[in-house]
Amino acid sequence: MDRFFPNISKIKYEGRDSKNPLSFKHYNPDEVVGGKTMKEHLRFAACYWHTFCGTGADPFGPGTQKLPWLNSADPIQVGKDKMEAAFEFFTKIDVPYYCFHDRDMAPEGSSVQESEDILWSFAEDAKKYQEQTGMKLLWGTANLFSNPRYMNGGATNPNFEVLCHGAAQVKAMLDVTKFLGGENYVFWGGREGYDYLFNTDMKRELEHFAQFLKLAKEYARKIDFDGTFLIEPKPMEPTKHQYDFDSATVAGFLRQFGLENDVKLNIEANHATLAGHTFAHDLQVAADNGMLGSIDANRGDAQNGWDTDQFPTNLYDTTEAMLVVLRAGGLGTGGLNFDAKTRRNSTDLVDIFHAHIGGMDAFARGLKTAHKILEESGIEGMRQERYSSYNAGKGAEFEAGKLNLEDLQQLAKDNGEPEQISGRQELYENIINEYI
Repeated sequence: MDRFFPNISKIKYEGRDSKNPLSFKHYNPDEVVGGKTMKEHLRFAACYWHTFCGTGADPFGPGTQKLPWLNSADPIQVGKDKMEAAFEFFTKIDVPYYCFHDRDMAPEGSSVQESEDILWSFAEDAKKYQEQTGMKLLWGTANLFSNPRYMNGGATNPNFEVLCHGAAQVKAMLDVTKFLGGENYVFWGGREGYDYLFNTDMKRELEHFAQFLKLAKEYARKIDFDGTFLIEPKPMEPTKHQYDFDSATVAGFLRQFGLENDVKLNIEANHATLAGHTFAHDLQVAADNGMLGSIDANRGDAQNGWDTDQFPTNLYDTTEAMLVVLRAGGLGTGGLNFDAKTRRNSTDLVDIFHAHIGGMDAFARGLKTAHKILEESGIEGMRQERYSSYNAGKGAEFEAGKLNLEDLQQLAKDNGEPEQISGRQELYENIINEYI
């Protein structure tokens, strides 16, 4: 495959001294870090939607990027060209996985049945490309937000007939994801939320969303799809308030409806920052709840108040993210999917390669730095020492539920004013800076 990027060869690791912009300086897939290769730790994936469907359009103007695979007037031919370009890129950028929505790959038909038939024809082509290239599917998902019928959501839509259309799409994509060997299935809220509270029955919509998820889970197990289910938190956009606001909100929702053992979280960096958190915070909340599943790797811009989906190049973000991931024992069946897009004024096809190289190198550096911090710096011991008063004696009894409120009151009286213990924040910051 050399049709769309004929002048670009497979991107290889050349080391940090290389001056070749089309090479990895830090991502060496075979390098072992903490007993696993970088490829096994990071499990990189490229996304189908931004990279092969997006043209740089924004709310203020049409697309600027002239993508040759979108030239045909026939949507089926566009889909075929797009798939050829996608798999050519996947193999040349050397990611082991890719991700897609149904409508990224296959255009919608005039009926549910026609849409499913078109989707299956493309799925069969994708299967051939996977066998030819060795590429794998990290996760699949259904687009329940672009079609006008979903203006009020899919699984939470007040119109039951719309919910049924959403269910038909999810069923078809579960079948396709299994067929393609997908290791996960994602539910992104899209328009699952509200724009005006007082025309919305929020309680009922959340109950519908939970029931929708339960039915999807039951069907997936019925067809022997044993992949991980993932929900992707986002606080707003396109609705004013999304029901999957952040990691804590989703974890509470899953527990409320008995889904905590069936669904994990796909954390996106830019979504976390839109919720007023750091990327690492939402990862940590997911990990603490036993729900860290996968990552959509991107970043926002502090001077823009929307989801800019830029490629991740901030080494503090990638290091802090990998600190959380390594502490949690890794991503399991998940991975690092580049849900990111080149900037509107990056109009050359080679820019797509530069963007992914930068993101992959940034996470490779984050992985190596985080591993060294955990192994060499003593920062973990320092953190544990802060909580040492709970390791024995009355502190341990409190954690074990053996003390009541009166006991705590008496201890306060007996012990007097506690000794002030520094959190040493600046020292922690300095240590992380030393390793970066």
